[in-house]
Amino acid sequence: MSDSEQAEVKPFAIERAKQGRANCKKCKTQCESGSLRIARINPNNPFGSTPLKMWYHFDCFFEVKISKATKFITCSDEIDGWNSLSADDKKSIIEKIGPSFKITEAPSKLHNADDNQKNDSNDNLFSELQRIVNKIANESSYTNKSKILQKFLTEGTGKKFEGNLSLWLKLLMPKDAVKRVYNLQSKQIVKLFSRIFKINHDKMLDDLSEGDVSQTVAKFFEDSKTVKPASKSTLTLNEVDDFLEHLSKLTQEDPQEEHFKALIKRCTCEDLKTIIRLIKHDLKMNCGARHVLDALGPDAYSNFQKTRDLDVILNSYGNKIGKDHKSRVKKHSNLQLMTPISPMLAEPCKDFEKAIKKCPDGFYSEIKYDGERVQIHKKNDEFKFFSRNLKPVMDHKITKLKEFLPKAFPHGNDMILDSEILMVDTLTGDPLPFGSLGKHKKEEFASAETCLFIFDCLFFNGNDLTSKPLKERRKFLEDNLTVIKHRVVLSEYKLLKTKNDLIDMTREVLKKGLEGLVLKGVKSIYEPGKRRWLKVKKDYLMKGAIADSADLVVLGAWYGTGKMGGQFSIFLMGCYDDDASLWKTVTKVHSGLDDSEMGNIHKTISPLMKKCDGNTKFPDWIQLHRTMIPNAIATDPFQMPVFEITGAEFTDSDVHTAGSISIRFPRITKVRSDKSPQQATTLKELIHLYNESKEGVNLDELNKLKDSDDSEITKKRLKRQSTTSELKIPSKKIKMENCELFERFLLFCPDKINENFHKEIEEFIKLGGKCVDSSKDANLVLHETSEIKDSSFNLRKLYNSHCKHYTIAWLVESLKESSLKDPICYFVKWHQIFE
Repeated sequence: MSDSEQAEVKPFAIERAKQGRANCKKCKTQCESGSLRIARINPNNPFGSTPLKMWYHFDCFFEVKISKATKFITCSDEIDGWNSLSADDKKSIIEKIGPSFKITEAPSKLHNADDNQKNDSNDNLFSELQRIVNKIANESSYTNKSKILQKFLTEGTGKKFEGNLSLWLKLLMPKDAVKRVYNLQSKQIVKLFSRIFKINHDKMLDDLSEGDVSQTVAKFFEDSKTVKPASKSTLTLNEVDDFLEHLSKLTQEDPQEEHFKALIKRCTCEDLKTIIRLIKHDLKMNCGARHVLDALGPDAYSNFQKTRDLDVILNSYGNKIGKDHKSRVKKHSNLQLMTPISPMLAEPCKDFEKAIKKCPDGFYSEIKYDGERVQIHKKNDEFKFFSRNLKPVMDHKITKLKEFLPKAFPHGNDMILDSEILMVDTLTGDPLPFGSLGKHKKEEFASAETCLFIFDCLFFNGNDLTSKPLKERRKFLEDNLTVIKHRVVLSEYKLLKTKNDLIDMTREVLKKGLEGLVLKGVKSIYEPGKRRWLKVKKDYLMKGAIADSADLVVLGAWYGTGKMGGQFSIFLMGCYDDDASLWKTVTKVHSGLDDSEMGNIHKTISPLMKKCDGNTKFPDWIQLHRTMIPNAIATDPFQMPVFEITGAEFTDSDVHTAGSISIRFPRITKVRSDKSPQQATTLKELIHLYNESKEGVNLDELNKLKDSDDSEITKKRLKRQSTTSELKIPSKKIKMENCELFERFLLFCPDKINENFHKEIEEFIKLGGKCVDSSKDANLVLHETSEIKDSSFNLRKLYNSHCKHYTIAWLVESLKESSLKDPICYFVKWHQIFE
């Protein structure tokens, strides 16, 4: 999960010290075991992925002098562990802070019509839910899965269902309908239950490596001599739901352990296994929200995609399921402001002909921005920002946008926008690479700002726009959006109707190093959760012929999870460096093979691997970054299989050792049984492929797909019809006003360039360019030669990853013609050498 998907970290924590090992940051003495201590939390820990806690004695915390800019405790919502405190401890904090301290009461439970039904009904037994889950899991047909559930929710255990319908559906959709975060990963769950069962922790961890944590816990529960499973399940759905709700509020091991102990006495092994699966948001029944809601009615899922609120859907169905559920008229579910909507998605476009057939009336071609999808909700002065998977976006990415959005939409009181957020260099206007939105990455780009590219409007001042055709929604955006340069802008697009125009657009976009295009029918409506758009990327086209690919060797592997639990299904891929006589890592890959092929690979490589972890001493034949330590490593890499790995592009990576080259969005396209590791791609060959990819040498293959009958008459007719703004793709010569020809460039020149081409540099400055003293501040570097030999790519690391490297001939020719030359002929190639 990316950082945008993580639960928000609270700024403070409080607890009774367990072991008395941490020192107080003020007085430097230990916080004694059992004493009350408070931590100030820094979510950006430079030493690891978990937030950094700075502990203080209770009294010391309130004695530390802080600046006005430093946050202080204002309410109980800001304190991790508040709900676990005793009444006396809470009273002490309230007295210390004073009357300004606010206590936020836990929200009262919402009651639906179902809640008035008998909680002691057999239909509300937890064992009944398990029975239905197992029955659904054993059924292979998705239609029949829905029918099994629909039958039970109609008839129940007798003639009529008397259970809590809302609770049934919420528990059957733990990933989609319940927004709970449990702060428990698989290894943490094993640690908790090893303490509860008083069983060796390492023994349980070994069993966990086989896959499913719920199976591991159930297995050791059955064998436990200290805690015996109940002989019969007596739990109700309400009791389990209350247990999970309280568990979601606990963030520390001791309270979590006590909470489990209180319930486990009443659990059978099956009860506990199912509860663990609910915590992991996966009931292992191979049945998603669509098929669960199909039991409610044929329109239930599409309405749920719009509102993500199950209670709203249930109210539209009268909180019941009848035998005539498919024939009943359903009330339409409107958009819910401040509640995320499932975003409309794009399917891969593998054939240009498909795009033309799918959109006979023409389509808008938009740049596929290489940023992060953001859905914006505004209600008066309140904002909410949701990521592609409907989680809140991290504050550091969107804080400044709250200032500019009201200015960009001065008449927008209530609205829902679909957009892409990315970093833009304010000096050049160029988007920065994917990943630059990270908190620490942003600090590397002094001249960059967060920019919002708006591409759709779903709701505006009480009006639902999702049923309007795209052409009208775009016009609405153009009429209501005031562009704020480098902050809030409208995404660029162009109207296309012919295959040849689409091929030309694709070629130019890919040549610029952009990710690709998104194609949308001009008359298409916005359908939440549906894949109605098309995305064009080079790894989809021509059966991958123009994609970036390499034949790499399996060097290590990780165990999978879920249905892949217990078998190797994630592979560490690498290549051989002849000069250093070392194997080096390129990427890790998990997709591309079906279940059967993955099982065969597991059987093949298991005897060729040995288990390892962070404490293992790794063999001398591999150069491995500490973040890429697999669960098992090859005993002899020259005996391992070769995979053809294809991806969106070759990219730079700090965590891989093959010249920092990696592959973005990798997938296994072929098991190369015809190749041995000695015949796989070497590091030198990989570097050559990387350079060719950056130069776009294989994009000319797209011209072979063009039709020969696109007449001039057709082109003229399309020109008259097109009234949309055009996507700005640089042509071979980019004409500009002379005084600002080089305005967007920050140039760094090695000493020899300054000496030999000082006149050209002076002209560059006169025409708007700027020279910088530090290589880290530059976005352009000029070199005398077109090829650079670099020891382990140490030279390339002196520059920012978004910096462009051209030969000096680019500047000379651009000055001659008073226009920017297409850089494709002036790229500098890098060759790795070893000393």
